[in-house]
Amino acid sequence: MTAPTPTDNTRIVLASRPEGTPTPDNFRLERAPLPEPGDGQVLLRNLWLSLDPYMRGRMNEGRSYAAPLAIGDTMEGGTVSQVVQSRHPRLSAGDIVLAHGGWQSFAVAEGDELRRTLDPQQAPVTTALGVHGMPGFTAYVGLSEIGKVQPGETLAVAAASGPVGATVGQIARLRGARTIGIAGGPRKVAHLRDELGFDIALDHRADDFADQLRAAAPDGIDVYYENVGGKVLDAVLPLLNDHARVPVCGLVAHYNDASLPPGPDRLSQLMGLILTRRLTVRGFIVGDKPYAHLYPDFVREMGDWLREGSVRYREDIVDGLENAPQGLIGLLRGDNFGKRLVRIAN
Repeated sequence: MTAPTPTDNTRIVLASRPEGTPTPDNFRLERAPLPEPGDGQVLLRNLWLSLDPYMRGRMNEGRSYAAPLAIGDTMEGGTVSQVVQSRHPRLSAGDIVLAHGGWQSFAVAEGDELRRTLDPQQAPVTTALGVHGMPGFTAYVGLSEIGKVQPGETLAVAAASGPVGATVGQIARLRGARTIGIAGGPRKVAHLRDELGFDIALDHRADDFADQLRAAAPDGIDVYYENVGGKVLDAVLPLLNDHARVPVCGLVAHYNDASLPPGPDRLSQLMGLILTRRLTVRGFIVGDKPYAHLYPDFVREMGDWLREGSVRYREDIVDGLENAPQGLIGLLRGDNFGKRLVRIAN
């Protein structure tokens, strides 16, 4: 028997702006009429939703690198989706695509903006949201354009068990660098060392973390891939070599801050290090146009690495769209172990 065609859409919207750490009250689940595709568009059934730290910034009212969500807007996010109805010549019902479908069961998208996922025989479709998608490309861009890691150099990366950090370390290793991965808790540290092949794996929760990092980098650090901020950055800064490069991808330790961190103003100390050690400290947003030329190379190289088993990955699955808010809250707390995804539908 053919399944009945759905008549409505389930979605999660921004109900209120968080003050500090988000709570479930900042989200609202609601139902709306099923959207209709226009010419050149497709109707998508979202199968998998990516949860990423950047979503916290979109919940704020203030200026960021992208416009904030308005109250009542559907929460944003990348999805792996199935085409249900197509009014685009290149796409047909049943195609599996990478989209920006958001926190909802169904979405309408421009067909020209969609990309087919890898053949499931080569890699699971979920990799299009992780190692073979935006997080993996973020790692690739930061290393290629800013880090410019060289054979024999020492690279350190924070949040190294997450989808970006894990990919950073593995690409750097493939390019001949010595890698130091930093994560929280013994299970994540063991994963870095035993499964991902980091040369050194450290727990930032250890009381003597700064001393351990200093011992792990006797010749200093040439590239620090920044995902976290906080005390990890404090421990790394004195170890940066002359002409070290610092790609700034994220500062997740501060995303829920409602005010400036306590303590003395250390801006002059940071600026002094940038000057005297001739550091390159550069923030970047992977979706910016200057990086688009790298995307075909990334898709090809990462596809090869996945097929060869040269790059490994881990996924952290949340079941059900209704559990996406708690999934994001936990992600910002560091509860995830690997790339956090929401399974919306089979």
